[in-house]
Amino acid sequence: MGQMVSDGVVQEQAAPKVGVIKNGREILLQAFNWESHKHNWWSNLEGRVVDIAKSGFTAAWLPPPTQSLSQEGYLPQNLYSLDSCYGSLQQLNSLIQNMNDHNIRAMADVVINHRVGTTQGSNGMYNHYDGIPIPWDEHAVTSCSGGKGNKSTGNNFDGVPNIDHTQPFVRKDIIEWLIWLRETIGFQDFRFDFTKGYASKYVKEYIEESKPLFAVGEYWDSCEYSPTDNRLSYNQDKHRQRIINWIDSAGGLCAAFDFTTKGILQEAVKGELWRLRDPEEKPPGVMGWWPSRSVTFIENHDTGSTQGHWPFPSDHVMEGYAYILTHPGIPTVFYDHFYDWGDSFHDEIAKLMEIRKCQDIHSRSTVRILEANSNLYSAIIDDKLCMKIGEGSWCPSDAEWKLAASGNRYAVWHK
Repeated sequence: MGQMVSDGVVQEQAAPKVGVIKNGREILLQAFNWESHKHNWWSNLEGRVVDIAKSGFTAAWLPPPTQSLSQEGYLPQNLYSLDSCYGSLQQLNSLIQNMNDHNIRAMADVVINHRVGTTQGSNGMYNHYDGIPIPWDEHAVTSCSGGKGNKSTGNNFDGVPNIDHTQPFVRKDIIEWLIWLRETIGFQDFRFDFTKGYASKYVKEYIEESKPLFAVGEYWDSCEYSPTDNRLSYNQDKHRQRIINWIDSAGGLCAAFDFTTKGILQEAVKGELWRLRDPEEKPPGVMGWWPSRSVTFIENHDTGSTQGHWPFPSDHVMEGYAYILTHPGIPTVFYDHFYDWGDSFHDEIAKLMEIRKCQDIHSRSTVRILEANSNLYSAIIDDKLCMKIGEGSWCPSDAEWKLAASGNRYAVWHK
């Protein structure tokens, strides 16, 4: 799909199967960080459910629930064992039931690019899955990661057996497991981990067969940087086009995290807010081309937390939220910012969420950018809300605009 396909056309094509995407009024909470496995997490989260619901979140992305060789959950082994470092199956069931009672959908972190075996295969790799459900052998593992299956349809995740999704028996087992997560455990949404590792047509098949209410994929690709000084390039069209191509190949059934917007926004807030307007006067990320499939975010467990692989500047976080919570796309709030940074951050973010909901800003809302220079960005969204971020002073000239929220280097007005 090219950049010029209208969002409305795509919406109508995909709408019969993706009601949540069609509605476009989601606000997601990433409900964990890289250290959450140390803190009796399912029980900890259950104590937050009332506040999560009151704040206006529609879904909470939970960490990988399966038994894993890594405590964080990203090296899964026995997919049907949901006793993990985050807590017991019983605690997870209690949490999901409580979330359902408060109309918060539970999103499962689906790690199906790779799987660690229980016993060694012919080449010494742990790619036999003896003694556990889904007892595959090395024919379920890609040839490029030590197995006897076919070549990978994506990038290799080094050091562990990568699952060969070209095998019909593999896809059948994965689909049955996803349906079990939906129908027996109660997860309603899926987040697909490391989707660069296997072809997006398989994500399409998994969604069609398991029918999550909402799905989002992690297609994390490197942005474009200047070869001379390694600064982020102004034009990130190639980057966002790759994410859009992935969404399109998944049939438009799966949204994607808008890494383009994150990469641009975290440079823009450092006094380069001109980056937030592309040459067509649109937002420069996936948000600007296919907003109903753009899941925007400031930080996650990889980019921030204790890993800090690609962190958002900490003294500009509220500017980041003032941007994504007033703009189209599907915004995501990171657990740390909402619950670990103190009441002020919690309340300021919750206020922006409330404004978004009250003004009915949604994933397809229109943006009219008014200013985008080094120290000031301002825009009107749906002619219902206007906002500014940056050091520069600005306010709307029309008296019908009323200040609704303000803080360090940001302000939001509505009529």
